Amino acid sequence: MKHAIVFPGQGAQFPGMGKGLYDSGEKARNLFEQANHLLGFRISDIMFEGSEEELRQTKVTQPAIYLHSIISFLCNEIARPDMVAGHSLGEFSALVANQTLSFEDGLSLVAARATAMQHACENEPGTMAAILGLQDELVESICESIDDVVVAANYNCPGQLVISGSVSGVEKACELLKAAGAKRALVLPVGGAFHSPLMIHAEEELIAAIERVTFHKPVCPVYQNVVAKAVHRPDDIKMNLIHQLTGPVKWTQSVLSMIHDGAGLFTECGPGKVLQGLVQKIDKTIQVAGIS
Repeated sequence: MKHAIVFPGQGAQFPGMGKGLYDSGEKARNLFEQANHLLGFRISDIMFEGSEEELRQTKVTQPAIYLHSIISFLCNEIARPDMVAGHSLGEFSALVANQTLSFEDGLSLVAARATAMQHACENEPGTMAAILGLQDELVESICESIDDVVVAANYNCPGQLVISGSVSGVEKACELLKAAGAKRALVLPVGGAFHSPLMIHAEEELIAAIERVTFHKPVCPVYQNVVAKAVHRPDDIKMNLIHQLTGPVKWTQSVLSMIHDGAGLFTECGPGKVLQGLVQKIDKTIQVAGIS
């Protein structure tokens, strides 16, 4: 049985996150302090003492989740995983876990990604909505029928798909999806249309940051969001990471691909238990665990 390590994405943050980890030992403290220095502000103070509103700032949220996740991984005695994956933002933690990126380079890219996405949100307003209780193909078909920007963005588990696009496009889609029998079509409190064509300018900004970083040969495959299969070559990993901003998070497909390749235990590293729940909804027979 192979062991998969998975890392959560945006939305997993909570006030006080990482404080127990910081207090757990010198290695964790040093990594947090290193991050404070690299970012140019004390993100650890916001993580440990900040409000929900402060943690929702894009420049804080993404680095905070990255730090909690990868420091959890680095400071626990985890045997080298057989494979790794991350949900959206979590892919950067996964790439540190399999040694494609250094801790420092992972943090610099996450910070650059957060800034790029914030700029894109300001330039191209948009939103997202969770659609529950419909087949993926029906959601895709209805989105394609709308004369506005709206696409399937996050394939979280069977019966749970997040759509993304312009405010009017998402609103039209929600009306049609409810009429088609969706149990819920819930607009999410997010700052923009992540994983949609409206993130194209963020993609362009991220390319510049990625070109400044060295991508190493991984010690185990990463199952990347946009292709949902094992990736080994640094050049391919880099390209998929760029396309992730405008492409869908194929989480259901990625988990199924990992199971097909022998994964029998999924350990979630980072804040929350969202991915453990999604994995079990995808396949109830799979063992899950968490490290926070």
